[in-house]
Amino acid sequence: MQQTIIGSDIKLAATLLTTGELVAIPTETVYGLAANGLDPLAIAKIYAAKNRPQFNPLILHIASFDQLALLVTEIPEACQRLISAFSPGPITYLLPKSALVPDIVTAGNNRVAVRIPDHLLTLELLSGISFPLAAPSANPSGYVSPVSAEHVLQGLSGKIPYILDGGHCRVGLESTIVGFEEGKIIIHRLGGITAEDIKMVTNIDPEVRLSHASPTAPGQLKSHYATSKPLLIGNIEQLVYLNPGKRIAVLSFQQSYHNLVSENIVLSSNGVLEEAAAGLFKAMRDMDCLDIDVILAERFPEEGIGRAINDRLERAAYREKR
Repeated sequence: MQQTIIGSDIKLAATLLTTGELVAIPTETVYGLAANGLDPLAIAKIYAAKNRPQFNPLILHIASFDQLALLVTEIPEACQRLISAFSPGPITYLLPKSALVPDIVTAGNNRVAVRIPDHLLTLELLSGISFPLAAPSANPSGYVSPVSAEHVLQGLSGKIPYILDGGHCRVGLESTIVGFEEGKIIIHRLGGITAEDIKMVTNIDPEVRLSHASPTAPGQLKSHYATSKPLLIGNIEQLVYLNPGKRIAVLSFQQSYHNLVSENIVLSSNGVLEEAAAGLFKAMRDMDCLDIDVILAERFPEEGIGRAINDRLERAAYREKR
C-alpha cells in the first residue's frame, strides 16, 4: 500500500501520469481517476484500483478539440454544433475511434467517448502533457461518485499516489454522453447537458438509449452510485409508514420532512434543479455515514437535469434479484 497525497501541484501530477501512475483529477462534474489514455498498462491500473469491470468503457479527456482528429475518424455536423455550444463542459461525444485509441479504453467497442472538462486546473494539466487522460469517476466501482478531494481519499487511500485538489465540483453529476447514428442523436447517459439543451442547438430531438445490460458507453451499468445503506425512492410519507421502527434519513428536493424524521437533507429549498444536482452525491455520502437503517428519496421533476438526478437515484436504489 502506498501513501496518497492531496495537493495542487500540476507539475507533479503531470510527472506521475507521464510515468504511468494514476492521479485523481477535478472536473466540473465529479473527480476522475486519470491515467495516460494511450498506455494500456497505465489504464489497466484504473480498473484494478477501482475494481471496475473491464467491459465498462472509459472516457478520454482532452484540452481542446484540435486533438480530437487524432482520436476519432468522423465528427458529424451535429457533433460539431454541440462542441461549439457546450465544450468545454459536461458533455461527452461517442465517436468512431481511430487506431491510436487502445481497445482497453473502449472495452473492445469501435467507438470512443471523448470530452473537454470545464475545470481550469485540469485543463492546465491536459495542456501540459502530450496524451489524453482516460478517467472514470475516482471511487470504488459502484459507489457514489466523489465531488471533493476528501471523497476520493475516503475511497482510494493507499491505492493511488496523488489527488489533485480542485475544490468542490460545481455540476456534481457526470457528463451527458451523446452518440450519432444516421442523422439521429442518441443520449447514452443523462447528465449535465439536458435533452432540451441539445435540441435547442441542433434542432434534433435526441433519443434516450441507456444500455444497462451491455454498456456501449461509460456509466451505463444499472447498479451504480450505490450507498451502503439501502435507498428507497417514492412518496416519503408512504415510505416512512412502510418502514416502522427504522432509523430513517430523507433526501428531498425542496420540501422539509423534519416533522416525520430527524435526519433530512433538502437539496434546494428554492426548487432549483441545478442546485439539487450539484449537492446530490455529497448528500448521499453524508447520509451513508449516519447511524441509520435506510435512506428515503423522493422523485425529482422529470424535466431538464431532474431526469439525470432520477437516473442516479434509481441506479443507487437498484439491487440485483437473488
